[in-house]
Amino acid sequence: MTTNSRTILLVEDNPSDAGLTERALAKSRITNHLVVVEDGQEALDYLWGAGAWAGRDVADLPALLLLDLKLPKVPGLEVLRRIRGDARTRRLLVVILTTSQEEQDIAAGYDLGVNSYIRKPVDFNQFASTVEHLGLYWLVLNEPPPKTE
Repeated sequence: MTTNSRTILLVEDNPSDAGLTERALAKSRITNHLVVVEDGQEALDYLWGAGAWAGRDVADLPALLLLDLKLPKVPGLEVLRRIRGDARTRRLLVVILTTSQEEQDIAAGYDLGVNSYIRKPVDFNQFASTVEHLGLYWLVLNEPPPKTE
């Protein structure tokens, strides 16, 4: 799969799910650099160059943010709300990747401007296939929005 060098930001507090995502990306030959953060606050720190990420070039936004919903410190939907509320990050491609099947979570995600909502399959082969399709669409086929000034 042809991908570029832009980063994928994975916001996932479960180390097993983060490892599965990393393996699924590798299996799908998605070669973008993967940054994994374990809670919502760390995701915001990464995007805004704060905390452990102070000094990071905040103009270098990820190509894609994969966002879990059930996160410590700052929940996923609040992370999404803050991303969409900031002019610099409002066009960032965000895909909710979660186990939640709750209709209210799906509705809230779309109301807050998520680009896509995907439930994680339990089976690894299904999960790997989902990640491959996700990568093909969002990183290769999709025309990303222009960067905001």
